[in-house]
Amino acid sequence: MYVNTAFKTDESAAWDFVIERGFGAIVAIEQGTPVSAHVPLLVTGEGDQRRVEFHVARANPLHQVIASSPRVLVTVWGPDAYISPDWYVSPDQVPTWNYVAAHLTGTARTMAPEQALDHVERMSQAFERRLLPKKPWSTAKMTAQRQAMMLSAIVPIEIEIERIECSFKLSQNKTVTDRMEAARMLDWRGSTYERGTAAAMREALKET
Repeated sequence: MYVNTAFKTDESAAWDFVIERGFGAIVAIEQGTPVSAHVPLLVTGEGDQRRVEFHVARANPLHQVIASSPRVLVTVWGPDAYISPDWYVSPDQVPTWNYVAAHLTGTARTMAPEQALDHVERMSQAFERRLLPKKPWSTAKMTAQRQAMMLSAIVPIEIEIERIECSFKLSQNKTVTDRMEAARMLDWRGSTYERGTAAAMREALKET
């Protein structure tokens, strides 16, 4: 990923973003052709112990590709939106697109079948915690037959993360006034992506 120095963030903030987002695309290469899947991500560890777990349906050929070509790219994205130059206070500007995105590079391995239940339980609990005070769902609520059927239908995969690249492109190269006005216009436009981008821009302004 090319990251302009004006939009670069540190690895800790990038990792926090990946944890919070919890969803991304896995990209592997099969004989020169990219193969991808969009999946929830169980993100764990710090420093050189960073790991990402996910699973795919057994019918999905991605796990077979990874078994023979384990180097993968994980792309994680946040809000994004078009920015019109007419929204800036400063004259003589050009259009751009603001976004938040991270790329994780690492080596993947398929996990053993007997690890599938623990993987699913840890992943579900990680996301169920976001729904508190709702009582968390657990695999224990499933019948043994249904649980066995579900586990046999998936392939859990773990990625050892070796590199993190992240770009929070939120108009940091513009004046504070220009950034505030662009964020105001995104809120006025009102789509989910636009409001999310405006919120990210205002958060970035706190670091100014």
